[in-house]
Amino acid sequence: MKFPALAASLLMLAPLAGAQPVDLARSQLTFTMKQMNVPVSGSFRKFSANVDFNPQKPEAGRADIVIDTASIALPTREAEAEARKKDWFNTGQFPQARFTSTTMKALGGNRYQVNGRLTLKGVTRDVTAPFTARAENGVTLVEGSLPISRLAFRIGEGSWSDTGTVADDVQLSFRMALKGQ
Repeated sequence: MKFPALAASLLMLAPLAGAQPVDLARSQLTFTMKQMNVPVSGSFRKFSANVDFNPQKPEAGRADIVIDTASIALPTREAEAEARKKDWFNTGQFPQARFTSTTMKALGGNRYQVNGRLTLKGVTRDVTAPFTARAENGVTLVEGSLPISRLAFRIGEGSWSDTGTVADDVQLSFRMALKGQ
């Protein structure tokens, strides 16, 4: 690896300056999709999050979330094993997914919006997610959702690209418990 690439990699792994500790035990990343028109829910068991968010100054906020794609949790072990394969998340080649914010703004009434770049399976797309923030039991709970097209990220290739079997629309939901301010 050449020095500029190494330096960029190290910078991406460094915590955000001023980032608030995230209580991962109270945080979660979940998703809902439809298979044969039946809702199927899942989550990711392992992820890291560097978040700097102040509801009084949302425009200064930043977030960097890295997801261990092999930590996918689905209703059955067979479904989890299938999701790790090449046609789905291809966790051997793409062990991580990443969201990095580019901007945040207030929408009013404890509602906000984050814009950023989501990378899944080597594909990066600009995304926008609305979210809310509220104080609860000593943390700031940041909760929102992000609709995505799984096919835009090459999730479910080959015979799985048939949207009659698995719908293209996936609803990603996040809940981050931020300690301190």
